Amino acid sequence: MDMDSASSVVLQALTQATSQDTAVLKPAEEQLRQWETQPGFYSVLLNIFNNHMLDVNVRWLAVLYFKNGIDRYWRRVAPHALSEEEKTSLRAGLITNFNEPVNQIATQIAVLIAKVARLDCPRQWPELIPILLESVKGQDGLQQHRALLTFYHVTKTLASKRLAQDRRLFQDLASGIYSFACSLWSHHTDCFLQQIYARDEAAALSSLERTLLSLKGSNTCTDTCTHATNLHYHAKTCSHLLAQHGNLILLDFLEYHPCAFIPLIQRSLEFAVTYVFTPAGEGVTFERFIVQCMNLIKMIVKNDAYKPAKNIDDSKPESLEAHKIKTAFFTHPTLTEIGRRLVSHYFLLTEEELAMWEEDPESFAVEETGGDSWKYSLRPCTEVLFLDIFHNYSQTLTPVLLDMVQNLQGPTNVEDSVQLLMKDAVYNAVGLAAYELFDNVDFDQWFKNQLLGELQVSHHRYKLIRRRVIWLIGQWISVKFKSDLRPLLYEVILSLMQDPDLVVRIETATTLKLNILLIEQFLPYLESIFGLLFQLLQQVTECDTKMQVLHVISCVIERVGIQIRPYVGCLVQYLPLLWKQSEEHNMLRCAILTTLIQLVQGLGAESKNLYPFLLPVIQLSTDVSQPPHVYLLEDGLELWLVTLENSPAITPELLRIFQNMSALLELSSENLRTCFHIVNGYIYLSATEFLQNYAESLCRSFCDLLKDITNEGRVQVLKVVEIALKVSPMLGAHMFQPLLPAVFRGIVDGERYPVVMSTYLGIMGRVLLQNFSFFSSLLSQMASEYNQEMDQLLGNVIEMWVDRMDNITQPERRKLSSLALLSLLPSDNSVIQDKFCGIVNICVEALHDVMTEDPETGTFKDCMLMSHFEEPKLSDDEEPPTEQDKRKKLLALEDPVHSVSLQQFVYEKLKAQQALMGDQGFGALMETVDTELVRQLQEFLQGL
Repeated sequence: MDMDSASSVVLQALTQATSQDTAVLKPAEEQLRQWETQPGFYSVLLNIFNNHMLDVNVRWLAVLYFKNGIDRYWRRVAPHALSEEEKTSLRAGLITNFNEPVNQIATQIAVLIAKVARLDCPRQWPELIPILLESVKGQDGLQQHRALLTFYHVTKTLASKRLAQDRRLFQDLASGIYSFACSLWSHHTDCFLQQIYARDEAAALSSLERTLLSLKGSNTCTDTCTHATNLHYHAKTCSHLLAQHGNLILLDFLEYHPCAFIPLIQRSLEFAVTYVFTPAGEGVTFERFIVQCMNLIKMIVKNDAYKPAKNIDDSKPESLEAHKIKTAFFTHPTLTEIGRRLVSHYFLLTEEELAMWEEDPESFAVEETGGDSWKYSLRPCTEVLFLDIFHNYSQTLTPVLLDMVQNLQGPTNVEDSVQLLMKDAVYNAVGLAAYELFDNVDFDQWFKNQLLGELQVSHHRYKLIRRRVIWLIGQWISVKFKSDLRPLLYEVILSLMQDPDLVVRIETATTLKLNILLIEQFLPYLESIFGLLFQLLQQVTECDTKMQVLHVISCVIERVGIQIRPYVGCLVQYLPLLWKQSEEHNMLRCAILTTLIQLVQGLGAESKNLYPFLLPVIQLSTDVSQPPHVYLLEDGLELWLVTLENSPAITPELLRIFQNMSALLELSSENLRTCFHIVNGYIYLSATEFLQNYAESLCRSFCDLLKDITNEGRVQVLKVVEIALKVSPMLGAHMFQPLLPAVFRGIVDGERYPVVMSTYLGIMGRVLLQNFSFFSSLLSQMASEYNQEMDQLLGNVIEMWVDRMDNITQPERRKLSSLALLSLLPSDNSVIQDKFCGIVNICVEALHDVMTEDPETGTFKDCMLMSHFEEPKLSDDEEPPTEQDKRKKLLALEDPVHSVSLQQFVYEKLKAQQALMGDQGFGALMETVDTELVRQLQEFLQGL
């Protein structure tokens, strides 16, 4: 590409590519795309974005095209790779000037320089780092900033490389630059502090920006972290931003280099505790700063590297040193002050939170039960710190907390808002520390003597305590709560579900899901409570709250099972409306799917009445061509599966949904196992219709899957074939015929993975036992492939079968193998007679597996035989069988494994072989069998 002539046409194309008119934009983009592989194109782009006189949007686009070109064409092995000559020129041009005036473009140039550095530095680009460092030392403010920005992105990118050779190169590089970066950070920090004292705000902001860039480029340097602790002592004069980043560097350093941080523990704790838990921080601290200080304390308290081993002699010296520092710092007075202040100051609901409760109760309820990550939001951060401190120093803090509880005994005056807030905070602490307080609080007595009474105070202002008490009970239910108190609690829940305050009702519902343990105790309240839950679901309007209530409803349905059937009519009618209303809210739809899963399991066969709503929901949720599937797929597949398992009969609509499956199998995602279970569900439900409609496409999908799948995945595919053969031996073999040669080869070639081999033998056992004509044609086909005689190949199969019998661990498959090989008898085939000893060996092993001795008669019987189907008697806590469970039981009645006595079958086959060969010939055959095996066989067959 000629530079002079090319610059103007490329510039014109870039200008057109920034147009809002698609008629102009599209041709320009296509032209630029064609130029991407032209020699000299990136040199033109470099000249364009380095020309500060051109339009900013055009220069921005030039940078982006250059950056994309690095990803595609910079590597030497890439198709259309840039020449080494052009790359050398481009590298030189990228670092001639660090004077880009536009911040956004400067950042993009720094990123693309880092991309080149990742590929070329230091071997092909040894001058990069020296030029950056030289530019950073310059007096020009803009040049220094841009060089620092580039330095940060380059070091960040180089540090991310993971190959050992690259790591060594970076370590060599780092040893020469980090001391400089640390000194640079220290210099800019000192400048910032001087400018703050001189009240030169513009200069201070400029220095601060350079300080932060230096900080990012040197965040693994111990000197930097030491300096960061010094900065804390300038907290009253430093801006919030500097204090925040000083904390962040300490947190990062502590997380990644805990042992190197040990000299900083004392000073960090002194600083954090002083500003967060003493009056020194009042008026100085701000929320994010407090959060970071609390995180600093938490990480020091909880850090495993700072804890000695159980056996002190096994402890590392640095662990003992850190533990000694922590022990000296966390004295009884310090811990007492921290514990009291956490509860009495940071646990108190704020005016903003109380206002939110009044103005937007749903948002308040969601914030309280969910909230942000503990690392970033004050309330969850405070609670996490309290738990960690309490866990590590419970002996000191338990009396402190119990004393606070004692001071709040009895009902609180509704006019005393301070005491109400304090009681809420203290009860919050007791709930959070429930497991730690197990031996110190008689919760059952407290519940009966104090908490029940507080729940009955109906005043509007006492809603704080009603809400907190029911939450507190929820925290203690799994810790210490007598079962005979639960009916009393259900009465309370029934009352609070009708509380005038919405937040109290939502909290009560959340507590309920933790409390249904003994179903017989809950059933008398089921109808009333379920009705109130449904009312609450209709009343709340926010998606998050509806999800919360739906989760509770799902838990109730799951727990009570079929007992829910009389009460779900209203919910069944409401869910289609809610589904329609939630079209733009996929997470709410996920909650609806979860509820439907529990509903279908609770309704059993009656769930067929939901099909007009249920099947379109499954269709949408599992259609990978629909955008919502990203959110809905996992729950949609689970709903599809339970719908099949509980379906009394196939319907055209249920069969039609399977059209979604081919695309799902192509995904090969973590949901593949559920997809296989769904396929099995269809086979059990209606093998004939299903296989006739979908076996061909399913076979294609399975063949593709088997080319690139784990051994566990292969087993799942093969189990589908095995089940099809079990349900319909003739149709299954015909429909899955393309897969069976691979199974045959796996057996002959001695598949090494035991579970796969076991499944191969299970499939071949079904074909041999229940579809011998198909087995013969398959044997003929494979003999041609192996260029062997059929008898010779059959002998190889039998020999491998006998040799790998130990791979088969399931008793059903072991019995199936013996039945299958016995089905080859009687035979005058010399190969089969040659393998007779092995066949008998397998039979005796299987007899040991399945035969049980009747202690009264001393005779043996086959324990796998099933004569009739009985509905099992279930306790209240047991799940009733699904429709699929019933189908499996009925199928088992026709399965040779459960309908044929192995003992009788062995006897008949041996007698038939004897009749075929005569006594003398059969005797000679039996002499090939080990005498101990013969003795065991005779013992099993006695009496026949």
